Amino acid sequence: MSERFTVGLIVRNRFGVLNRIAGLYGKRGYNIDSLAVGETEDPSISRMTIVSTGDMYTRTQVVRQLNKLYDVIEAVLLEDDKSICVEHLLIKLKLNGEGNGPITALINTYGGKVVDLGAGFLVADLTGSPEKIQEFIEKCVPFGILELCRSGALALSTGDGRILNNKQTIREEH
Repeated sequence: MSERFTVGLIVRNRFGVLNRIAGLYGKRGYNIDSLAVGETEDPSISRMTIVSTGDMYTRTQVVRQLNKLYDVIEAVLLEDDKSICVEHLLIKLKLNGEGNGPITALINTYGGKVVDLGAGFLVADLTGSPEKIQEFIEKCVPFGILELCRSGALALSTGDGRILNNKQTIREEH
């Protein structure tokens, strides 16, 4: 049965790493549903979060193949019940003659904030689970969405779990 799954990676921050990882997915016919990449506290290391869809075999194969790539220090499957996953949304909404009261109320209900307000529009900023972000977008449709930008998923293990439990290991490998 195909389900969404999240892979967390620690990679060397080098030219071409993203291309090699995306190429691995493409060669095997796997789709990347969501991708987020950024430097860690060590500028020579980046963290990636990739969300895809597949069965258990696909999940296992993706992680196994990613771990074979030279610039991948570690790739792990982040289980839903043992990780926190959030997305970030910027959305520009149309203001009609009723003012911004109803839109602002909706934004506040979802824990967002208005970050820009102009003649006929407002921009809201919201962070939450992918499901919460999608629900908010759907509720904004009647107001008129002018444009939106949604980040890829960001995920961390809960509790004291980490992809690499020893920072020294990272530094020794590169």
